[in-house]
Amino acid sequence: GGEINMLINAIGQLAAAFLATIAFSVLFHVPKKQYIICGLTGTLGWLVYLLVKLYFSNTLACFAATVVIVFCARLFAVWRKVPSNVFMISGIFPIVPGIGIYNTIYDIMIGDAVAAMSSGLETFKAVAAIVLGIVCVFVIPNKWFRSLW
Repeated sequence: GGEINMLINAIGQLAAAFLATIAFSVLFHVPKKQYIICGLTGTLGWLVYLLVKLYFSNTLACFAATVVIVFCARLFAVWRKVPSNVFMISGIFPIVPGIGIYNTIYDIMIGDAVAAMSSGLETFKAVAAIVLGIVCVFVIPNKWFRSLW
């Protein structure tokens, strides 16, 4: 029934997040041997996003996903001996609220101020949650991540 369709949908979304993250890695000239780890980072973030969004707001889902993505990026960076941006920038791609930005600009262009304010506020909250998630993980000292390996 409905649960099977939801599960199939989620698996499809996770596969899309994996492929999209790798595609973004190619676009940003990430070394080829890091593609799979980049894809894994984006997929883990999207999984957290989907799970948190089941019970909480989109804003909190963006925050939680970002924390996981940046934490994994920093951990994988130590493991793979590359800068954390290699995994973080591409890994964060699936949760960037592109459709929210599009809708906000579209609403402005057609003159629907109420819809523009609504979509703009939601988009701003998502972006703010992403920034806050990045900051929260980057306050953890590098030596802590190095001590885990």
